Amino acid sequence: MKDDEANRFSARAARYARVGANVGVVGARIAAARLAGARDGSEAAALARALGGLKGPMMKVAQMMATIPDLLPPDYADELQKLQADAPPMGAGFVRRRMRAELGEAFLERFASFDFTPAAAASLGQVHRAVALDGERLACKLQYPDMASAVEADLAQLDVIFSLHRRFNPVIDTREIVKEIGARVREELDYAREARHAALYGEILRDAPDVRVPHVRPELSTARLLTLGWLDGAPLLELRSAPQAARGRVAAALFHAWWTPFARFGVIHGDPHLGNYAVFGEGGAPRGPDDALGINLLDYGCVRIFRPEFVEGVKTLYEALLRDDFDRAVAAYERWGFRGLTRELAEVLNIWARFIFGPLLDDRERTIADGVSPGRYGRKEAFRVHQALKEKGPVLVPREFVFMDRAAIGLGGAFLHLDARLNFHRLFEEAIGDFSLEALRARQAGALERAGLPAPV
Repeated sequence: MKDDEANRFSARAARYARVGANVGVVGARIAAARLAGARDGSEAAALARALGGLKGPMMKVAQMMATIPDLLPPDYADELQKLQADAPPMGAGFVRRRMRAELGEAFLERFASFDFTPAAAASLGQVHRAVALDGERLACKLQYPDMASAVEADLAQLDVIFSLHRRFNPVIDTREIVKEIGARVREELDYAREARHAALYGEILRDAPDVRVPHVRPELSTARLLTLGWLDGAPLLELRSAPQAARGRVAAALFHAWWTPFARFGVIHGDPHLGNYAVFGEGGAPRGPDDALGINLLDYGCVRIFRPEFVEGVKTLYEALLRDDFDRAVAAYERWGFRGLTRELAEVLNIWARFIFGPLLDDRERTIADGVSPGRYGRKEAFRVHQALKEKGPVLVPREFVFMDRAAIGLGGAFLHLDARLNFHRLFEEAIGDFSLEALRARQAGALERAGLPAPV
């Protein structure tokens, strides 16, 4: 036990040193450039190289930062979005040792077959194909070793990165953002919690024919191994050449998969990565209007559960923007946790709100943002907000807002990739339905209790 603790301490210390050195060198370079009044864009690329070389959780944090609008200058966001979660996979020998640690020496006897070559590798773990003894095809998500130490080492340095932004662009107070990112990344390490998230989504979407949720095999799962039923599907981007009708049906499925859990249960799938969606159906292009077509919703590590009052705030803001009711919009922001808003600050927040809610207010068939490329979605509006906050800010962003905003941007990017045309207004009206705060509280409490998840705070 002492040797294990020493090894974990050594790994954490090495990680601290490596992260601190990489970030520190780049930070000094940025500071020197800014003090000298020079900026050629190379510091953003340098930061991306420093973080990308670390792999693991810091790269996941960097990708999160890049998808939160106006958290970073545009050139930083552009560079960090290029990072790919392509950590080198564990070899067969390493996988064998890890599987023994999770399921015991005779772990292979619990499968009809197990493929030691990973089907996918990401920042915190990798996925292996397997077949259960009952013949079901499985996806076994196995966490890399010592990820808890790596996460703590990386998060300890996270504020260094944020402090660079605060020093040179102090228009957003990022203290709550740091806490929120840290909480979500730590949760992603807990595969037992992710299993409960998957069970929760399985209940919420059980009657949705266009969304499939993998079921959990608890007897083959632990806190660092999650075994799910395998879902066949094609990458979302392969649908771009499909007919508009097929792309529209898949986009509508994405809308249902995101807004129904939020509007009725206060839950969102907070990781907008395109790899977390797969298309099921006839190669993504159904032969007829009645053929099955929809999405597989994958990876439940980053799930955010909201207070029902926050959901009510979303509905309130939607109605305020629909009726151009400024005071009602301010009440919605305060419901979300924004504090000390002046009229000027609320008007700045409305710039962003009108962008996010714009498609939901427009009762017609349209794209999510006409004439905008997926990688630039929200950038123009974020710049306007940033410029306005230079004069009116700073503003403290509440924790619950962070992943709501991030997921909405990611979802919008997916719609743009599909070039889908939908009546988002009618879809939203259908999702929000006859909203009742008390009904939401009751539904959420019951679903969370059945899934074994705590109530939001």
